[in-house]
Amino acid sequence: MRSAALRRCLAPALLPALPPPPRSRALSGPHPRGGGAAAAARRVTEIAKNSLASLKRENPRLEPTLAIIQAHNDHLIQEANKNFAKEVGLRVIHICLPEGSTKDEIVSEILRLNEDPNVQGLALDLPESLYSSKVLNAVKPEKDVDGLSSVNLGRLVHGDVNDCLVPPTACAVMELLEDIGGKTVLLVGARGAQGAALQSVLQRQGAAVLSCPWSAPQLQNELRHADVVVFGSTKPDDVPVSWIKPGATIISCAHDLLSEKRSYGQQNNPAAEKTLGSLAVAMRMQNMVKNMERWIQSQQYRKWDLHCLKLQPLSPVPSDIEISRAQSPKAVDVLAKEIGLLTDEFEIYGQTKAKVRLSLLERLKDQPDGKYVLVAGITPTPLGEGKSTVTVGLVQALTAHLNINSFACLRQPSQGPTFGVKGGAAGGGYAQVIPMEEFNLHLTGDIHAITAANNLLAAAIDARILHENTQSDKSLYNRLVPVVNGVRGFSAIQLARLRRLGINKTDPETLTEEEISKFVRLDIDPSTITWQRVVDTNDRFLRKITVGQANTEKGFVRQAQFDIAVASEIMAILALTTSLQDMKERLGKMVVANDKKGEPVTAEDLGVTGALAVLMKDAIKPTLMQTLEGTPVFVHAGPFANIAHGNSSVLADKIALKLVGEKGFVVTEAGFGADIGMEKFFNIKCRASGLVPSVVVLVATVRALKMHGGGPNVTAGAPLKKEYTEENLQLVADGCCNLQKQIQITQLFGVPVVVALNVFKTDSPAEVDLVCKIAKESGAFDAVPCNHWSAGGRGAVKLAQAVEKAANQKNSFKYLYSLELPIVEKIRIIAQKVYGAQDIELSPIAQSQVDRYTQQGFGNLPICMAKTHLSLSHQPERKGVPTGFILPISDVRASIGAGFIYPLVGTMSTMPGLPTRPCFYDIDLDPITEQVKGLF
Repeated sequence: MRSAALRRCLAPALLPALPPPPRSRALSGPHPRGGGAAAAARRVTEIAKNSLASLKRENPRLEPTLAIIQAHNDHLIQEANKNFAKEVGLRVIHICLPEGSTKDEIVSEILRLNEDPNVQGLALDLPESLYSSKVLNAVKPEKDVDGLSSVNLGRLVHGDVNDCLVPPTACAVMELLEDIGGKTVLLVGARGAQGAALQSVLQRQGAAVLSCPWSAPQLQNELRHADVVVFGSTKPDDVPVSWIKPGATIISCAHDLLSEKRSYGQQNNPAAEKTLGSLAVAMRMQNMVKNMERWIQSQQYRKWDLHCLKLQPLSPVPSDIEISRAQSPKAVDVLAKEIGLLTDEFEIYGQTKAKVRLSLLERLKDQPDGKYVLVAGITPTPLGEGKSTVTVGLVQALTAHLNINSFACLRQPSQGPTFGVKGGAAGGGYAQVIPMEEFNLHLTGDIHAITAANNLLAAAIDARILHENTQSDKSLYNRLVPVVNGVRGFSAIQLARLRRLGINKTDPETLTEEEISKFVRLDIDPSTITWQRVVDTNDRFLRKITVGQANTEKGFVRQAQFDIAVASEIMAILALTTSLQDMKERLGKMVVANDKKGEPVTAEDLGVTGALAVLMKDAIKPTLMQTLEGTPVFVHAGPFANIAHGNSSVLADKIALKLVGEKGFVVTEAGFGADIGMEKFFNIKCRASGLVPSVVVLVATVRALKMHGGGPNVTAGAPLKKEYTEENLQLVADGCCNLQKQIQITQLFGVPVVVALNVFKTDSPAEVDLVCKIAKESGAFDAVPCNHWSAGGRGAVKLAQAVEKAANQKNSFKYLYSLELPIVEKIRIIAQKVYGAQDIELSPIAQSQVDRYTQQGFGNLPICMAKTHLSLSHQPERKGVPTGFILPISDVRASIGAGFIYPLVGTMSTMPGLPTRPCFYDIDLDPITEQVKGLF
């Protein structure tokens, strides 16, 4: 049976509750445990071995690794660590630093191991002079197997032992002692963290503990009265054993693996010094096993401990930026921990933003997903109808007011609209993401990374054409596969190209002339280049440009264009990818042109895939922010919905669905009307992710419905006509045809729909009631007026309750079309069933492209229509529900890496222009406070 001391060290969680152990027999002093340190070490090792074996049975992929930093030449200690670790079943990495290593060098090594996800425990074997607080506190508390960091010791001293490890030396001392309650224990030469730990555990067992250095004048007197003497370091020769009280127990903590018992042989003092020896090493391994138990527990799903921020809405409602600035956001590391993120799962950007690592998906892979909610809308006015505001208001209501875990997943706004007409996309009023200026400006640089990657590929295309036009096969080959340090070798991506060409050779010297020609020549047809340069600014004069006019380009001139950065296929890939490997494969598949034989040329052919992945390696991680009420938000990816698929990232949704828990909600938004963003969400994004939505929230406004009912034109920047500010029930009733149509589109996919009426102060109660009545009669599960813009989450509580009920309804989700259908037929189904067109009409160019993509094997991809968002038809001025029109398909392009075909409907521009009065007139910076002004 194990001693009480051993039980205490194996289960430190019991320490605060344990009284001093009862005395089982009368003794002149505490007795060492029978069998000595070696026997105790064997017992401890066996127990640790069995515990770890049990953990491995439950977690077959577990490979516990202990790293030990050593800065001395004592090979016995190193061998002892290896042998005990092997016996227990642990993997040990020894980092052997030179004996004269400085504290800074040791700290540098500690910091490196702290960040190594494959190392779960870290221990130090150093000369005594190096055990400073700087060194000990460099070790992450969660990896501190020796338990000597200030964080760990503080928990031990305060009895917070659920979160600490008892240092191995202290555990070993306790194992060798019994019945110390009421006895006097003298610690001699036990300094620093080790001494503090010994004092704490001994006092907790009821001993009277004294501590003094070897040089203390009162040492002789203290030794004469102590029942137990613990040597924290080697006893000096000038301290005679005769000073020690006869019959006292002596335990030495000094490293001595050669002898575990030394008799001093004094005639009147037959005291025996018990050295900890291998027992301390065994206790270290036991601590590592306990640390693995804690590590495994830390990997489990954590219940949220979210502290929401209080809102005090003002009337009239201030500007968005004033509201944002009036709220003090939580530090993002606090928010991350509240929602169950581990410290190594997020990377902090400033005070209020953090990137979340994809490793979380592996950790929580067995955690059930929460409910998945899509926010879409009716066909909007040019002012937008507040889908982002509804998304934010809904999660604020769910979490801050109904105590239901929820996550908003939003797109990152392009700087084009931010400085153009539409402004930012952080929501508005008392339902927005904060800080809104950081949300709208740069964020964590994802769009800049996309711009850099996109333009690197564009540069590679033109450069390759130039070099192929001006060099022979031999010259190209010598430059593409150069001799470096006397050796010529293919890079990994070049070897992959050789395999695709059917050339199964790895030695550059063995290729034939024909094989060299096939390898070096892509033979890109400049007239087929579809890859454009991008910039994240609305710049109409870049819609058509000429490149290559400098003399150095040797007459290679061609017409090209710039797109806005968020229209890049790389943005679409970022939004649809499911992993880093998947993103790399998608980047390689991007078709940039055809060769002169009509075959596709990809980024992989150009050899740029790896470089693109490097530029995108941080952008793939979603950015964590918060709402005004302190609820979590992921901001990730930002494709437009009219010229791309218009949804935030699959990865953000997947991570959020794990974090909210089975009863939580993830609310994401699809751009523009349901006919555009929602249709692409279902047919493209859901196919890529495999996720099934629980409910659709369809956003409407009285303003937009009046426009669809025949109201005057709504123009950004111009005052609204009186029809929009005065009650007009007839206009509202007539315009509800668009709402009814969008409800019907949602029902095509078999998902329950809740209508959220975004209420403005000019809306009359009768208008609001009329819209809700018509929506319910038209098949909506519910229709709810919302006031989150002016009241925050409290104004969307009824919407949240309706969404919660709708999410529990039967869901018969289905895609609109089969991927096996021909490209033209898939386009026709969308045009007729979603837009209400009579039929479609392909231009000769569009038909030629369809034939080409079909022949190239791309016919089974989903369709991403590029169409105006201002009408169900291709004509922006046609409001309501147009019918009988023929949808013109002017061109068809392919985003093979993203995984869709995108037809262009009518004349669609992929580069917006600036209006007469852009938003930038109102944006300014205070040079004293550095505060941004004028954003909205």
